[in-house]
Amino acid sequence: MANGGGGGGGGGGSSLRMSSNIHANHLSLDASSSSSSSSSSSSSSSVHEPKMDALIIPVTMEVPCDSRGQRMWWAFLASSMVTFFGGLFIILLWRTLKYLWTVCCHCGGKTKEAQKINNGSSQADGTLKPVDEKEEAVAAEVGWMTSVKDWAGVMISAQTLTGRVLVVLVFALSIGALVIYFIDSSNPIESCQNFYKDFTLQIDMAFNVFFLLYFGLRFIAANDKLWFWLEVNSVVDFFTVPPVFVSVYLNRSWLGLRFLRALRLIQFSEILQFLNILKTSNSIKLVNLLSIFISTWLTAAGFIHLVENSGDPWENFQNNQALTYWECVYLLMVTMSTVGYGDVYAKTTLGRLFMVFFILGGLAMFASYVPEIIELIGNRKKYGGSYSAVSGRKHIVVCGHITLESVSNFLKDFLHKDRDDVNVEIVFLHNISPNLELEALFKRHFTQVEFYQGSVLNPHDLARVKIESADACLILANKYCADPDAEDASNIMRVISIKNYHPKIRIITQMLQYHNKAHLLNIPSWNWKEGDDAICLAELKLGFIAQSCLAQGLSTMLANLFSMRSFIKIEEDTWQKYYLEGVSNEMYTEYLSSAFVGLSFPTVCELCFVKLKLLMIAIEYKSANRESRSRKRILINPGNHLKIQEGTLGFFIASDAKEVKRAFFYCKACHDDITDPKRIKKCGCKRLKVGARSRYPKDPFEFKNTAHNSQLVTEPVEDEQPSTLSPKKKQRNGGMRNSPSSSPKLMRHDPLLIPGNDQIDNMDSNVKKYDSTGMFHWCAPKEIEKVILTRSEAAMTVLSGHVVVCIFGDVSSALIGLRNLVMPLRASNFHYHELKHIVFVGSIEYLKREWETLHNFPKVSILPGTPLSRADLRAVNINLCDMCVILSANQNNIDDTSLQDKECILASLNIKSMQFDDSIGVLQANSQGFTPPGMDRSSPDNSPVHGMLRQPSITTGVNIPIITELVNDTNVQFLDQDDDDDPDTELYLTQPFACGTAFAVSVLDSLMSATYFNDNILTLIRTLVTGGATPELEALIAEENALRGGYSTPQTLANRDRCRVAQLALLDGPFADLGDGGCYGDLFCKALKTYNMLCFGIYRLRDAHLSTPSQCTKRYVITNPPYEFELVPTDLIFCLMQFDHNAGQSRASLSHSSHSSQSSSKKSSSVHSIPSTANRQNRPKSRESRDKQKKEMVYR
Repeated sequence: MANGGGGGGGGGGSSLRMSSNIHANHLSLDASSSSSSSSSSSSSSSVHEPKMDALIIPVTMEVPCDSRGQRMWWAFLASSMVTFFGGLFIILLWRTLKYLWTVCCHCGGKTKEAQKINNGSSQADGTLKPVDEKEEAVAAEVGWMTSVKDWAGVMISAQTLTGRVLVVLVFALSIGALVIYFIDSSNPIESCQNFYKDFTLQIDMAFNVFFLLYFGLRFIAANDKLWFWLEVNSVVDFFTVPPVFVSVYLNRSWLGLRFLRALRLIQFSEILQFLNILKTSNSIKLVNLLSIFISTWLTAAGFIHLVENSGDPWENFQNNQALTYWECVYLLMVTMSTVGYGDVYAKTTLGRLFMVFFILGGLAMFASYVPEIIELIGNRKKYGGSYSAVSGRKHIVVCGHITLESVSNFLKDFLHKDRDDVNVEIVFLHNISPNLELEALFKRHFTQVEFYQGSVLNPHDLARVKIESADACLILANKYCADPDAEDASNIMRVISIKNYHPKIRIITQMLQYHNKAHLLNIPSWNWKEGDDAICLAELKLGFIAQSCLAQGLSTMLANLFSMRSFIKIEEDTWQKYYLEGVSNEMYTEYLSSAFVGLSFPTVCELCFVKLKLLMIAIEYKSANRESRSRKRILINPGNHLKIQEGTLGFFIASDAKEVKRAFFYCKACHDDITDPKRIKKCGCKRLKVGARSRYPKDPFEFKNTAHNSQLVTEPVEDEQPSTLSPKKKQRNGGMRNSPSSSPKLMRHDPLLIPGNDQIDNMDSNVKKYDSTGMFHWCAPKEIEKVILTRSEAAMTVLSGHVVVCIFGDVSSALIGLRNLVMPLRASNFHYHELKHIVFVGSIEYLKREWETLHNFPKVSILPGTPLSRADLRAVNINLCDMCVILSANQNNIDDTSLQDKECILASLNIKSMQFDDSIGVLQANSQGFTPPGMDRSSPDNSPVHGMLRQPSITTGVNIPIITELVNDTNVQFLDQDDDDDPDTELYLTQPFACGTAFAVSVLDSLMSATYFNDNILTLIRTLVTGGATPELEALIAEENALRGGYSTPQTLANRDRCRVAQLALLDGPFADLGDGGCYGDLFCKALKTYNMLCFGIYRLRDAHLSTPSQCTKRYVITNPPYEFELVPTDLIFCLMQFDHNAGQSRASLSHSSHSSQSSSKKSSSVHSIPSTANRQNRPKSRESRDKQKKEMVYR
């Protein structure tokens, strides 16, 4: 048994240096450790008495505290073995006796139970009371034991604060005991130590007393005492706690099995979880692997240290070698890794035997654990840190669809140099790590861009990017996804997650489908008044295309205005030179100087254009009424009746933000005689200091927070000046005043100012002609069968000046939202006879799905067929249309990006290759411009624009005005076969885009950054392209998914009095003299003063700069040309015109939109001729005539 105990002691020994064995081998005396007399006696006994028990009690010169020099390691080991096996014996004996008692007394228990039942049933006078008292005593005893057990369980568990503190304390003390072992390992394996003088022994004693108490708590709380006795932690206590008490008793120390305390490291992962440090599965797994590997490694090293420094018991411990603990650690590592240098190796038989078995387990552990640990460490998120906010610098969070294309487009516009110094840091958050190209992009912008891997749906990741302190959160959408509704749903969930984490954060998100915007209104913390915005790509894309149906090229101009483009200078006199000069213009906002206060809008607009070289197109109006003082509205070219107030915000078109500051710094006293606008800078006069500087922000980008309540003007604007008009007349007139600057002809011919005509035509209480907001024309819902035309019916119907919409789609295609295309064409600021008829050519199955949103709009027809059929195109008179729109709902269902636009490209090329004969007759296209308000075409003296000049008809499809929607920008090269655009050319530099014949949704990416810097820009763009959609209208559509008809009231009719975009021809009329070599600035001033028309661009023939005549009818866009820009007769001028009250009187009044692909001529937008009337008395007859014709024509 002694030998076995020696082996067991060696197996559990620790790694300490044992110099005593060296002394024993040489049989020398340690003079410093004993006196000479005791040394001689010890030496004598060492030499003459070893034969008695050499294998059991070895003799050493290193233990002077014993007169015989005997080692006492067996006493330490025996204490542990007795404790372990004694407790195990008692537990097994208790279980055996309990089992025998249960088996032997099983029958007797049943007999007693039956007897108790019989006694209870036979006696009813209380004889059962003694039995009940015994049961209550037993129950009380069981309850006491259970409560103690539960208390102990709570104490050792981590469910309570006390339990967590106790568990952490036990682990910390175990590590402390292990550190003491490391310190003592530099001493011999066994040495004499005085407990009262050895400080480390005292600390170790205190630790083990605590471990003993904790062991008692664990024993009480254990349900199965046997399994508890065999647990690893219990075995560690058996072989570490009792030897400490033996050390105190014998005044000697033996390292023994104290290295087993290293096994406590296995619980390191649990401790970190209790402290809420480890939260992710990967981190928990990594710590588990590391703790198991390190604890096994240190424990095995301790065993080798013990046996190698002690030697084999059967060799009388003579074959030992002196190894430090850390040398043993090194030995175990090279052994596990199968390297085995051979510089350190085991000499004892026990050590070698242990190494044989350890190689089997250690090698397996090393081969499996180490690669997994390295993989976990290597897979740790490279972008898994947290954002550190920089003091004095804002940051925004960008999430959603993060790809190389979306990020590069966003950064190119957000960080554009024209924005001055953008002191905003961009934090991207995405759950997928970036690829190499995207990573390189981030590195190129490392000073302003950071990327973190995570999800906005995880609150922990939101906290990492400091979303609570972010200035805004921008969510990008995947414009090319196959399922737009699913993409919108994911973005809505992102909004919900972000708003749930921080309700006050400003969110700007992209949405693909218009009907999904309604779901954002269901989010309680969503508030568009506080800056939250949803940029609906389908709404804006189709709105841009619809505006091109009214004024071709407008989509290109507006897209360039809110996109940041650098100026590219071209010396050659080509069309690209003038186009690129306009492309460099953007839209900005700036507060107007106090020098403009009290002036009318046209006066300020002219002053800014002529003197400051700025084009102001709109202002933010603050009502003077107390009821609506908090409401701010954006007024586009409001006219001369409105006066500029103090602190008015203006919307400007300029090349950079520095130029716009001139409007803020302008001072009449200081800058009135300055001719160079670059010299207009901040002056030191008192007026500027007091009036402007103290009231206005100085940073133009600060304005994004000033107009969150802005909305489209939906009610008449009242002037502060008194007027002789009655309030009722003011309301009917939309707030217009009879001022000297107003056109007398405009006032004279305005039917709304004629007394007694209040209830005529526009005030029909029995007919609903407009929607409930008064912003759009409306009709009762129609069944789709009533608007379907056959090919023969379409051919017999005289269609001219209409809009043909070629749509590719089927029953499985995603809806593109055709309502957004129709609504701008049905805006109420057009008179009914000015509405262009819309004919859809496409699959009837697809159009049936869209019809629910279209059945409330008048003048809409459907021709079932395919846009690739020339017979269908000829049936709808495509050669007489004002615009042909080509759309596809199947674009995102194809993986190959080059083939996504194949249908639209084929349809466009098919139309351009068609030929038509030159026999149109009376329906030949009419060359005309629109008549400004107050002018009567019947009078040659009053007519500013020529009326009925005949234009040769279209004989080839190349001259048909077409706008094609593209998904892939590079496919624009296939639209025009005669252009020389390089395939790598950016979209805005290509000829089809510059001419307004192609539009891609990618140009809308710039709206994200434009909206962040100034949300008024989005409101202005939405007002221009949607025809007047307001947040109230969106809420109504979200409620019913359809427009609601409403009776005409003065308030709803006043909403018609709003500006719209048109094109002005220069070939004839009052501006003809300026068309031939005149200056654009003179035209600008004349149109603004005379007709309140605000010019902002030119639509010019591509070859107009050539000296030789050209047959090419293509035009391109010139945005905001300078004052001295020379005009040519064929130019078409983009302008913002006022609502024409007089156009409603004359049913022969022709359309104000242009035929875009021909010369300056215009074609009638009316589907058929409507007789004109001279006075109001003929209105009922005219209405009856229209009703009769409506019954005769299917499409009506």
